Amino acid sequence: MRTSERLPGHPDFLWATADPKSSYDVVVVGGGGHGLATAYYLAANHGITNVAVIEKGWLAGGNMARNTTIIRSNYLWDESAGIYEHSLGLWEGLEEELDCEILFSQRGVMNVAHSLGDVREGRRRVNANQLNGIDAQWLEPDEVGKLAPVLDVTDRPRYPVMGATFQPRGGIAKHDYVAWGYARAAAALGVDIIQDCEVQGFETDGDTVTAVKTSRGRIACGRLALCAAGHSGVLASQLGVRLPVQSHPLQALVSELLDQVLDTVVMSNAVHVYVSQAHKGELVMGAGVDAHLGYGQRGSFHVIEEQMAAAVELFPVFARAHVLRTWAGIVDVTPDASPIVGHLAQWANAYVNCGWGTGGFKATPGIGSVFADTVAHEAPHRLAEPYALDRFVSGRLIDEHGAAAVAH
Repeated sequence: MRTSERLPGHPDFLWATADPKSSYDVVVVGGGGHGLATAYYLAANHGITNVAVIEKGWLAGGNMARNTTIIRSNYLWDESAGIYEHSLGLWEGLEEELDCEILFSQRGVMNVAHSLGDVREGRRRVNANQLNGIDAQWLEPDEVGKLAPVLDVTDRPRYPVMGATFQPRGGIAKHDYVAWGYARAAAALGVDIIQDCEVQGFETDGDTVTAVKTSRGRIACGRLALCAAGHSGVLASQLGVRLPVQSHPLQALVSELLDQVLDTVVMSNAVHVYVSQAHKGELVMGAGVDAHLGYGQRGSFHVIEEQMAAAVELFPVFARAHVLRTWAGIVDVTPDASPIVGHLAQWANAYVNCGWGTGGFKATPGIGSVFADTVAHEAPHRLAEPYALDRFVSGRLIDEHGAAAVAH
């Protein structure tokens, strides 16, 4: 049975929720951005509409609602540049495609350099981006100051600004609107979105996954697609596959509502703080991943404390702002800080999309379309090929951990 519901917080978002049927052509596990986008593109691009998105909690209640909304494609490695630039291209037309407002704002993303090493790495990445056809610029300190006047670019700070990379097409979007837009569009095409439906195990026959055992009953599947951020490793283990991922909390916070003081996104890897100002006026700040492993949506206080200390050093005016709330998501981190996309080891009809670390939100439309193509054709999309699980056997790693100016 399908019923229509209005999504919380926005009166115009009408979507359909469903009770599970006994069988689906594709079962997508994870009702966040990647899962909803995958289901939408399966229906929209490939005509596969007998699809269920099953979610343990509520729609987009995991990492999709706990990220800092930054969108960019200025990664160093060709493989990363390919998937993120594909995604950015889809972001630029997403409001029209989904026929909904997602508040996509291309205000630019700046990665600040604080040392000679940062400068060399930044210039190298700008050159690599330009060779890949990605908009990228190198900014001198005075240009940085013009774009972000509240950033201290004098020679006094503890972290001197020696320049920055800048991607003008980067920016932010409203994460919950993105999820709701995909949910509504997928439901309109016939996809069933099933909340409060926890995976409790799988049924298999030879090398085939035949059904998903859930808290709402058994669901037979033709193909299985795992898209549960932070928990795909747990699900894969139930199929006897140990994925090379670790789950860490990732913290962020917002301030009270303020007048507009920051018109671009500013990121710093050396002190690992990044900040943008949301559409309503709150400052949105994030930190690096907590060092400890865990599935709790909270983090260590010292991480946020150090993040705030660095932010005030870079933006002295922020010392007058008040923190409104803090939170944490759960991110899967692989050894090379790049995702795993493709077949799930020995299972002929099971696929996995995980390990995005801190890059998951910006990849949402791109990986949704690429993963849907991979599942639909039962073969990796060309942009997914480098992210196959067997790269950890062959050694063909995509080490963005050591190459990117910042992981986010």
